[in-house]
Amino acid sequence: MDDFSVREIPFSHPGAWFGVSAVVGLAAYADDLHLVSHRNGMHAVLSLVPVLAGARVTAEVTANPAVLTWTAGRGAVEAAFESPTALRISGHGLGLRIAAADDTLTPFTGTFLFHDPVTSAYVFTSYETGHRYRVTVPAGHADVVGAGALGTAERAVVVGGDGGPWEVAVEEMTTTRARFAATATFAEVVAASRRSFERFADDVAPWRGDRTPAAGLACYVLWSATVSPAGFLRRPAVLMSKNWMDKVWSWDHCFNALALAPGAPGLAWDQLQVVFDHQTAEGALPDSVTHAEVLHNFVKPPVHGWAVTRLRSRLPGGIPAAELPGLYRRLAAWTTFWLDHRRVPGEPLPHYEHGNDSGWDNATVFDGRRLVQSADLAAFLVAQLTELSTMARELGDPTAAAHWDREAATVLDAMLTRLWDGTAFTSRAVDGATRTTASLLDLVPVVLGATLPPDVHAKLAEGVARHLTAVGPATERPDSPHYEADGYWRGPVWAPSTVLVEDGLRRGGAVELADEISARFRAVCEKSGFAENFDALTGEGLRDRAYTWTAAAYLLLAGDAEARLAGTR
Repeated sequence: MDDFSVREIPFSHPGAWFGVSAVVGLAAYADDLHLVSHRNGMHAVLSLVPVLAGARVTAEVTANPAVLTWTAGRGAVEAAFESPTALRISGHGLGLRIAAADDTLTPFTGTFLFHDPVTSAYVFTSYETGHRYRVTVPAGHADVVGAGALGTAERAVVVGGDGGPWEVAVEEMTTTRARFAATATFAEVVAASRRSFERFADDVAPWRGDRTPAAGLACYVLWSATVSPAGFLRRPAVLMSKNWMDKVWSWDHCFNALALAPGAPGLAWDQLQVVFDHQTAEGALPDSVTHAEVLHNFVKPPVHGWAVTRLRSRLPGGIPAAELPGLYRRLAAWTTFWLDHRRVPGEPLPHYEHGNDSGWDNATVFDGRRLVQSADLAAFLVAQLTELSTMARELGDPTAAAHWDREAATVLDAMLTRLWDGTAFTSRAVDGATRTTASLLDLVPVVLGATLPPDVHAKLAEGVARHLTAVGPATERPDSPHYEADGYWRGPVWAPSTVLVEDGLRRGGAVELADEISARFRAVCEKSGFAENFDALTGEGLRDRAYTWTAAAYLLLAGDAEARLAGTR
């Protein structure tokens, strides 16, 4: 694959909790690259500045999955991951200043530097991350500034400042470990990392080629955003990004699981399960999970039944038989949460308590009201209840299957009789007031495909077509007075809504429209990368620029398109 920009996508490695990036905070970009950790949140720990003869040097930066390179004149510095916790850096004709990102050290913040006489290494110990970053210099000369200094001071290790060849290892660790000893040359480290990525890409996107020019980068975004189990994440997890959106939210993981399923089924299964590790006694899933926190102040929409149904055809061999009982219990509890705790007594339809619960935080459906019965929620639950019925039959429990079928019929009937006005779905506040909006959220029930009455599906398809721009389905129709080019869920094109709508259109028979949506979204990814969302009219990538569910959506849509061309789907 081609080089990528580290101003958009961090240079990282599977399992690593840190990367090298110019993105150092929420929409904050530094001139220099930094070692950025995602333990206890996002923290720029060390700045990495090319130098020569003690002075900063302007260098060109290039990156590919295996190696990050600074070049200036005939000098170069290269960095590669030897392991998830060790970054090897090698240079010749150019040095590197490795310094604490923040000069100020207090009793509770900042980074302290000291020389460890046991391992002959220099250690930066970071209050914010709770971890240490050990710099070992196996080759070349190092100058150290600020070792042992308190208060405000420069703290740095400078290597290769004289222009000679050198090498260092930067390790992230908890308290201590054995002295660093290289077991491979730098060239061997680069080659091993390249092979690791190529194996992953070959597994996940074996169909990639000239028609899918962004597939390699999409694979890299997922590969590099994966972290090892640590903190509250109990299994390997694909973060939403190793920029500032460095969490797992309780619906993004479903899209990542779907993209990974054919070629990396074990990792895909972990992605489906990762938030269920924190399910409450009432069945609720958390809003988000990361290294240092689990948030339960909101939930996310119940797309999980839809995802499991899609996984049946994407996982080699389908849902593992040994895992089916546990998955059934967890999915049943998640469904019962909505039916028991988010339905007003006597009401057949559940409600969201806030736009954040829907995943569409500021969608116009929630303007002026927060507790809303919306058709997308009902549709997701119908899909989930239907999947539960299938699972119950597979587990030999026809009584439970019949129960889920009755619940699905009740919710579907209420959705069609209470929220469908004959031409469009309305949303309804719990006080009974109804509203029709120009939000794509009101069209998401198309996800039910052929489960919907044909006339309802056809009307929804017409509505989706009115949202369709050259980029994809705008989340707020561009002719709406509430449309905003960079308005989060009030205009931009997003990956999850695109995938859900495309899938429902296709399964309901609106194949040409589904094909057009798929092609347009793939084209914007090929043009603008894997941003959090895209300007619906220009295609400009917006917000965080290394979003895994956007990369996953590209892989899903591109892989399915290639399969259709090959006649295998």
